[in-house]
Amino acid sequence: MKKISKILYWAPRILSMMLLLFLTLFSFDVFDSCRSVAECFFAMLMHNIPVFVLAILLLLAWKREWIGAISFLAAGILYILLLVISAINSRKFEWHILSWSMILAGPAFIIAYLFWRNWKRRR
Repeated sequence: MKKISKILYWAPRILSMMLLLFLTLFSFDVFDSCRSVAECFFAMLMHNIPVFVLAILLLLAWKREWIGAISFLAAGILYILLLVISAINSRKFEWHILSWSMILAGPAFIIAYLFWRNWKRRR
């Protein structure tokens, strides 16, 4: 029982760090289009704003699991909404876009669930 408790404690934290690293990988495409070091720096900074926000929320959620549950759930929903709005605005909306969104939103929902389980277990 104690081993399961440790796994439940560490799983959302490790998975969220892995998700943040995965999101960071998407920002490396800026090196194809920048002309100077300063331009690359600011492009990397702009691409990683969601990573910075989620990292701060992860730090807050380390001891207060309810923050992690709410923030990762909201991040997943926000990503899906932004993707759907972008597809509708480009007039190229197709339903399979929702399945693509689960590549990033799915892990966020799993992390939110694991933080929620931790929070419920502590109460």
